[in-house]
Amino acid sequence: MNEMLRFLEKDGRLTPEELAVMCETKVEDVKAAINTFECDGVILGYQAIIDWDKTDKEYVNALIELKITPRRDKGFEAVAEKISNYPEVQSLYLMSGGFDLMLVIEGKTMKEVAYFVAEKLATLEDVIATSTHFVLRKYKDKGIVYGPERKDERGNQF
Repeated sequence: MNEMLRFLEKDGRLTPEELAVMCETKVEDVKAAINTFECDGVILGYQAIIDWDKTDKEYVNALIELKITPRRDKGFEAVAEKISNYPEVQSLYLMSGGFDLMLVIEGKTMKEVAYFVAEKLATLEDVIATSTHFVLRKYKDKGIVYGPERKDERGNQF
C-alpha cells in the first residue's frame, strides 16, 4: 500500500486502472484502498504543482522562523493552531534547532509580507523572536525540479 501512496504522491492523476497495473493488484482493491486512505485522512487532498513564475501572477514567498514560548497545558499546539488559521500561511512546521516553528507564507509584495510579520505574528503574546527569509527562486519543490521548459525523449514538452 505504501507503494500506491508513493505513486499517487508523484502523480495524483493516476487512475485506479493504472495504479492496479503499477502495483500488480486488482482495480477493486486499489479503489477500496484509496477510499480507505481518504476516509482515514491519509490522503488529505489532490493538488497540481504550478510554476507561478511562468504566469503573470505577482507574488512573493517567505520562510519565517518563530521562537515561541510553549503554553503550559498545550505546548506548541495552541500557537500553531492560531497561526495556521491565517490565509497567508501555506505551511507550518514544528522544528528542532534555534527556532520552534517555521512558516511558509505568500503575499503580493515584500512589504505585505513584512506587514504580516510585524503586525500579526510578532504581536502574538507567545512569540519571542522572528526571522524572515524571502524566497528568491525555487529550484525544487515537493520533489519537482523547476527551471527551463523540459522535453521528454520524444521532444514533447512537459
